[in-house]
Amino acid sequence: MQDIVDGLAAWRASGIPFALATVVRTWQSAPRQPGAAMAVNELGEVLGSVSGGCVEGAVYAAAEEVRKTGKAQTQTYGVSDDEAFETGLTCGGIIELLIQPESALTELDDVIDAIRAGRPVATAAVPGGQLVIWPDRVAGTLGDPGLDYAAAQQAAGQLALGTTGTVHVGEHGEQRLDQVAVFIQSYVPPPRMIVFGAIDFASAVARIGRFLGYRVTVCDARPVFATRKRFPDADELVVRWPHQYLESTEVDDRTVLCVLTHDPKFDIPLLEVALRTPARYIGVMGSRRTHADRLRRLREAGIDEQALLRLAAPIGLDLGARTPEETAVAIAAEIIARAWGGTGRPLAELEAPIHRAP
Repeated sequence: MQDIVDGLAAWRASGIPFALATVVRTWQSAPRQPGAAMAVNELGEVLGSVSGGCVEGAVYAAAEEVRKTGKAQTQTYGVSDDEAFETGLTCGGIIELLIQPESALTELDDVIDAIRAGRPVATAAVPGGQLVIWPDRVAGTLGDPGLDYAAAQQAAGQLALGTTGTVHVGEHGEQRLDQVAVFIQSYVPPPRMIVFGAIDFASAVARIGRFLGYRVTVCDARPVFATRKRFPDADELVVRWPHQYLESTEVDDRTVLCVLTHDPKFDIPLLEVALRTPARYIGVMGSRRTHADRLRRLREAGIDEQALLRLAAPIGLDLGARTPEETAVAIAAEIIARAWGGTGRPLAELEAPIHRAP
């Protein structure tokens, strides 16, 4: 819906009823990804696209029916190989749509306002209802309190990472294919992961960061190391002194910083800047001896003890990691645990709920 939000706002302001069709799942090389949307109003006007033109005619008719009856429905469409080729694909695909009447779109004006203002918000929808999830509240219902709770928990996690997709949940948060399919759509830019130090460990961290849904930047002052060949999974490569780059780029409370340089000439000025940002996680690589020296230098630079407590150093959880890939898993595990209040202990040793509020 994000790409048609201005048009929907205009229709709402004019009081023109409409229905909204959203791609909720895809198989094979579908032309559009989950979250792509198309709206049809009572004047016959159309906003957006769900398949690049392949099945829009059928979706138009279905949306008209939904608008008139006020009853949501799901539809599945196959895209032929010829149609897929015309939209730049090499093979056909299948898309599943959720088509909702305007009346089913819970707190739509507030959702539209949040999207246009860049404020985080998510929706969780089934054919019979919709939840709206903000960082501090939830509105609407999917028709069952237990399902509402489970879906809201899932949506909070996806909103934190800015991800969209269908999950299968039960009333206690179970994820099984025989449970209710809930489409969760997040309206927020993906969080950032900035990795400092173009070493082998950084390549593995960049790879797992992207897998987790982060927009990954790798920064190093040495152009011979910060190359696309060495970091194919990074969204952005920056050749610049780390502290200068961090001073010039946007960092918010969802950003994670992974400092892998373990070299004082890079680390100290970088961490002085990092500790002034609202970054959610600041992990620093190095031995305990290296970190003790690092803390001494930071104290001499005027950093107070409360700020130093923000540093996750040595970086990562104790998994016994050895290789760059194993180390990346340990770092990712610590980032997840800190975000959601996890203990890092085996679940078999705990009696607390597996899924918990942040």
